[in-house]
Amino acid sequence: MRQQTPKRALQLAAVSVFAMLACWFSWAGQSRAANQTYGLVVHGQTLNTAVEPNRTVPDGHYVGNQACGQCHADIVKSQKSTPMGLALYFSKDSRILHDNPHLVFHEGQYTYNIDTKGGHTVFSVSDGKITISEPVTWAFGKGLAGQTYVFQHNGRYIEGRVSYYTGVKNLDITVGHPTSLPRSIEDAIGRPMGADETLACFGCHTSRAATPAKLEVDHVVPGVTCESCHGPGEKHIAAIKSGKVDEAGIYNPGTLATEDVLNFCGACHRTWEQVGLLGLRGVNNVRFQPYRLTNSKCYDADDRRISCIACHDPHEDLKHDAAFYDSKCTACHTTDPTASKSGNRVARICPVGKQDCAGCHMPKYDLPGGHYKFSDHDIRIVRQGDPYPN
Repeated sequence: MRQQTPKRALQLAAVSVFAMLACWFSWAGQSRAANQTYGLVVHGQTLNTAVEPNRTVPDGHYVGNQACGQCHADIVKSQKSTPMGLALYFSKDSRILHDNPHLVFHEGQYTYNIDTKGGHTVFSVSDGKITISEPVTWAFGKGLAGQTYVFQHNGRYIEGRVSYYTGVKNLDITVGHPTSLPRSIEDAIGRPMGADETLACFGCHTSRAATPAKLEVDHVVPGVTCESCHGPGEKHIAAIKSGKVDEAGIYNPGTLATEDVLNFCGACHRTWEQVGLLGLRGVNNVRFQPYRLTNSKCYDADDRRISCIACHDPHEDLKHDAAFYDSKCTACHTTDPTASKSGNRVARICPVGKQDCAGCHMPKYDLPGGHYKFSDHDIRIVRQGDPYPN
């Protein structure tokens, strides 16, 4: 059963206080952009860790994946092909753009084109009279669900209004953008990103670009790399080479307690506190796995068998074999008489089925407008007709 820890009680109180303050500011006529609120949550979140995965360590000496691969070749090779390892491309390196050199989308009087030629990609929108075109610099996402394009326009970072969706193999409105028709050609090109939001996006999709204070795109390394989670590696490698093994420690998130693992992963995938504070209700929050997992009845902040990394190795691609996940469920749901003697909690076994546990207890939901189904990490008994649990 989910444990309500003192830490969680304090977090509940903090969320309530912030929510009341947000309501007061709204009543008083003070406005805060969504990206500012998100930035507040990210920077205000206190992680019990030495490394924040979405921020560069100030004055840290980074060495890159190639250096890590001198000792950890297999791990580096497999991690580079994961959705995290390929969380961002320079547009010239995007396979989706390479394979789809002319993408077109129509919305009312607006026509969108994303054209790629000779390694250069241009995002344009026209209303039949005026056309705005900008070179695309960044392609966010490996393409498992889709890919979103970011570029600069009038000195600001813009998230393109249309994205590529693998489910339809074409463009559609970017998730999170208004579905109403844009009022002007300037609105139609996309959504301006505030400074905090830009920092957060690049911090989660790249390495070494987001310092705690500012974005440094000149230093960007596409995707999440070894040092995003393990911290700068120079001292670690130097100690190993000099034989000073006792001084070769490097940060290992795998040793964190379950609650801290969820906060660590949630720095990008959204924590329970962030979702609560932002008021992200309804099926749109199905993609925020740490939040959903925390809501599970079986969640226990002190049990490592229910953390993110109990099922997902961040160094490997996502597993799609139902039997693999069944073994994770039966680590707790078992009749093995030795399990209870180990001191770990033991849960009842399912009286209905013994295979494909996730198929029943972690149903998939369509993300509205996303052309993709996400597995709900709120693990529960699902009954026909039940509303989506927030």
